[in-house]
Amino acid sequence: MIEVVVPGVGKYIFKYLVCDYNGTLAVDGSLITGVADLLIKLSKKLEIFIVTADTFGVAKDHLEGLPVKLSVLNNKNQDILKNQFIENLSFNNVVAVGNGRNDLLMLKNAKLGIAIIEKEGINVNSFLNSDIICKSPIDALELLLNTKRLIATLRK
Repeated sequence: MIEVVVPGVGKYIFKYLVCDYNGTLAVDGSLITGVADLLIKLSKKLEIFIVTADTFGVAKDHLEGLPVKLSVLNNKNQDILKNQFIENLSFNNVVAVGNGRNDLLMLKNAKLGIAIIEKEGINVNSFLNSDIICKSPIDALELLLNTKRLIATLRK
């Protein structure tokens, strides 16, 4: 669990990290260098889920051995399925990380939505419905390990 008190906002209690895979943690199906190490560190504090359409069909292989739970979605209503996934965990305890149109609802409804602008880009509506925008998954995951960065960004 990660607890953060943000001045002027309140207390955040995170139990779950829910991430998209491609465009968020991976580029063209390959996990971005450094992401695996950060997922291992974060797994000591949060339960980690990867919820993806798995565009390249390789997420299972690339995540093997990592302390994450993978859910591969079908091609219909992915935005709704991702939102239902975090709802089942409890919106208030979820950090969601994504970039695509199918990530919009989970980014909007999670207690903390972090959007990533990597090589795949970002859907404009996902951008507008996120709490924080990061230029890489490394930056996003490090926010959770260095919570003073979160406080600096989220305080009123």
